[in-house]
Amino acid sequence: MVAEERKDEHRSLIFTYGTLKQGFSNHTLMQELIRTGDAAFLGTCRTAESYPLVCGPYRVPFLLNLPGCGQCVDGELYAVSLKGLSRMDELEGTNRGHYERLPIKLEFESHDSTDGAAINTTCAAEELARAEAYYAHRSYAMEMWRKNGKKGLSAYTEKETKGYVKRKDRPQHLTFLDHIQLFLSS
Repeated sequence: MVAEERKDEHRSLIFTYGTLKQGFSNHTLMQELIRTGDAAFLGTCRTAESYPLVCGPYRVPFLLNLPGCGQCVDGELYAVSLKGLSRMDELEGTNRGHYERLPIKLEFESHDSTDGAAINTTCAAEELARAEAYYAHRSYAMEMWRKNGKKGLSAYTEKETKGYVKRKDRPQHLTFLDHIQLFLSS
């Protein structure tokens, strides 16, 4: 009966583009949610529109809610229960002004070869999904875009994680928003 209830439970589609992806430091949360039945991996995808994906303090990735800027961003799609969503919101600091969970349109990657010339245009894909993503909070997103020279990434990869500092290893006397403000003012 529990399995049936879980199957019928409302699930949100969540696009991950940074440290929650497979092989990255916060993916342990996704693994735990999958193990408890509170998340399911659905596949790889990319944003249907271009968005800026930038790195901030400690090489933390930020998706900026500035559609039409940057590039189409690669990531992973998960179906997440309400309980799992609550855990993800806590990690992403949605109630502390770190990130905002907002709608995003995604496309599952086509298996056909493309020449990569889809920057600032709709990206080639097979299917469209409506999901949500964790965007940098609007209170600092535009400054983050400027700080990164108005250049974005198409994916958060091993290369971008060079210099990434886990939360537990950052100075604890400052809040995450303090770290962001220091980064933006430097």
